[in-house]
Amino acid sequence: MAASSKSSKPSKSSKPETARHRLRRPIVVTVLLLGALWFVFFDSYSLVKRVRWHHEYARLTQENEALRREVETLETRLARPLPDEVIEKIAREQYGMRRPGETVYRVEQR
Repeated sequence: MAASSKSSKPSKSSKPETARHRLRRPIVVTVLLLGALWFVFFDSYSLVKRVRWHHEYARLTQENEALRREVETLETRLARPLPDEVIEKIAREQYGMRRPGETVYRVEQR
């Protein structure tokens, strides 16, 4: 009968182990959840900042491409020489130049 009394008695070490085990899971989940929140919102390379950087990168890439096209357009315009009539008009209107023997009368608008 001594053997049967030992097996029917619950051991004291098994109860604290299950209580400790029951607390371990919520603690691990809480730590993982806090780590994930830190990574998503508060880290210097958080997901929120990465999404913002991605959108800014896409916007700057589009702007850069538009500026490259504009530069190409301006370079083709510079490659073509201006007609003589246009050069003469600019010289007369903006710089006040005249042909030899010509009299220039300036008319000011009021």
